[in-house]
Amino acid sequence: MKKKLLSFGMAAMMAASLAACGGSKPAETTAAAGDAETTAAAEGAETEAAAEGGTLKVGVIGPLTGAGAAYGNAVANGAELAAKEINEAGGINGMMIETKAEDDENDPEKSINAYNTLKDWGMQVLDGPTTSKPCIAVGAEAEADNMFLITPSGSAVECVATDNAFRVCFADPDQGTASAKYIGENKLATKIAIIYDSSTEYSSGIREAFVAEAANQGLEIVADEAFTADSNTDFSVQLDKAKDAGAELVFLPIYYQEASIILKQAHDKEFAPIFFGCDGMDGILSVTNFDTSLAEGLMLLTPFSTTEESSKAFTEAYVAAYGIEPNQFAADSYDAIYAIKAAVEQAGVTADMSASDICDALKPAMTEISIDGLTGTGMVWNANGEPNKAPKAVKIVNGEYEMQ
Repeated sequence: MKKKLLSFGMAAMMAASLAACGGSKPAETTAAAGDAETTAAAEGAETEAAAEGGTLKVGVIGPLTGAGAAYGNAVANGAELAAKEINEAGGINGMMIETKAEDDENDPEKSINAYNTLKDWGMQVLDGPTTSKPCIAVGAEAEADNMFLITPSGSAVECVATDNAFRVCFADPDQGTASAKYIGENKLATKIAIIYDSSTEYSSGIREAFVAEAANQGLEIVADEAFTADSNTDFSVQLDKAKDAGAELVFLPIYYQEASIILKQAHDKEFAPIFFGCDGMDGILSVTNFDTSLAEGLMLLTPFSTTEESSKAFTEAYVAAYGIEPNQFAADSYDAIYAIKAAVEQAGVTADMSASDICDALKPAMTEISIDGLTGTGMVWNANGEPNKAPKAVKIVNGEYEMQ
């Protein structure tokens, strides 16, 4: 059954969050940094609990290799870390969580192959896919199978078009609207240039909503320049038009790979406006051979920062486990697993239930829970699969994210 595709304004989302978060008990979402090695006693207790309560199999899909690997590996790691914490705390009423990640290389067809591989493994719930196009493709398969799906970061509106699908991140229109509001309300600039990827739903969707809200904020779009996947290495034309138009801020609703090239080419042209991105910008500091000093002052809309006190325990645990700091995608996936935990508890799901029966139980339960996660407190979901939580922005200062 198809959902009515709705995109709520950010103010309405925040109001809904305040109205809805009083009714359900928040799920525990605090990460604990423990020993890297599990003790024999803990292993024995976990084995005994699994034998008693069974195991819930959660599949994870994302680009583990290729250009988007920073996203997919973060999603896989965040899910694994959350599952480990939950299991060490006794599981979900004695039921353990097992995660398994499959690589889709950010390709829709390969994402469907990954989905089928996970089904063969016995997947009962899906955390993913990570990116929008694969998520839309797999969404059709999951709907046909009545498989519960919660994407941590698939932001295209169509990613949650069916009633079995939910998401942790904001939808593209909401990111575009929130970005324009943030720029306008904080008076960052009045003359705005946009450089976007017209070949992706992600970039085009954010850009469209941004333009619509910019008029309400008194922002003047002085340049609106597109590129495609076939022309994403030379941005001279787009940057020249932005510079010549007197842009004070360049809005980049794109992924970090192209953004790193734009920042380098802007520097070479001695063009130094404010650069502002969305969640796809997260990962810019990890680009191989990129001079991170070029990202100094860059701002992006993201609900997560490792410098927040509330993220400290999670960040320490993540670094201990994987040797790298987490990004927003890891936090999104971590929250997705805790949302699954809360919904499973709410619905009384057991490991011996079929994936379809679990899906039927979780769909209403998701609208009844509230969790305090890494990406938002009092986070709730509506029947359209959309989360309600407050947006935040960070600025790169001295090579680190600083919450604004």
